[in-house]
Amino acid sequence: MGNDNATRLKERLIRQVRGASSMLVAFSGGVDSSLLLAMAHEILGDDVVAATAISDIFPAQEKEVASKFARDRGIEHIVFGSEEMHLPGFVSNGPDRCYHCKKSLFQKLIEIAEERGIECVAHGANVDDLKDYRPGLKAAAEMGIMAPLLDAGLRKKDIRFLAKEKGFSQWDKPAMACLATRIPYGSPITSEKLKMIEEAEKFLFEKGIRQCRVRHHDSVARIEVESSGLSMIMHNDVREAIVLKFREIGFLHISVDLEGLVSGSMNRALEIE
Repeated sequence: MGNDNATRLKERLIRQVRGASSMLVAFSGGVDSSLLLAMAHEILGDDVVAATAISDIFPAQEKEVASKFARDRGIEHIVFGSEEMHLPGFVSNGPDRCYHCKKSLFQKLIEIAEERGIECVAHGANVDDLKDYRPGLKAAAEMGIMAPLLDAGLRKKDIRFLAKEKGFSQWDKPAMACLATRIPYGSPITSEKLKMIEEAEKFLFEKGIRQCRVRHHDSVARIEVESSGLSMIMHNDVREAIVLKFREIGFLHISVDLEGLVSGSMNRALEIE
């Protein structure tokens, strides 16, 4: 898509947002929800509020990124604790894990909106999210959560273009799915596993590897990294540092996936009709 098309889709987004008198935006700090929040605030002003969930499934630094973005723009920002780690349907880590998590999260957002007299709740789903297995989208639809980016027809590359046009520092920020997506279906989700994953990915980021996932296969860490990062990760000094750090974290074996970074790679284990 070219710039003209992104601009046309932006006008669609504006119309979507103008249809609401007030909006609570589920705000992760990623580029999708950042664009939605900023556009909604430009249109609706103080009738827009951002809400960010914190828990073990989200890297700690994401909350700081979200808080700074909202603060810099004078947007009211609510931070609340989500409770998915208390949900049996989530921690058992079945194929519908995301459905249980999102349903609980959206219920909390609806309650916050009702307490403040806010008309609607919106999240940053986009057209590209429809390409993968996303049971959380079903929960959003069931609970009446708006998806203005999706309804306007915006894809990830359009969102990045518009975010760059607005001067967002995070316009090219790597996608950050929740840490639970690094654990194979059927393997219970625990705070210990999530902390191991968070610490391992943070270490890789500090080594200059921006796009990566550390998949948790019990005692094995399987690193997925973009092709441009494969040569970097295999330099002796970097490789040895990674092995040393990952062993310290608690992994007994450390591997690098030759296929590279593949979003949603864990979903290959599912048979989706």
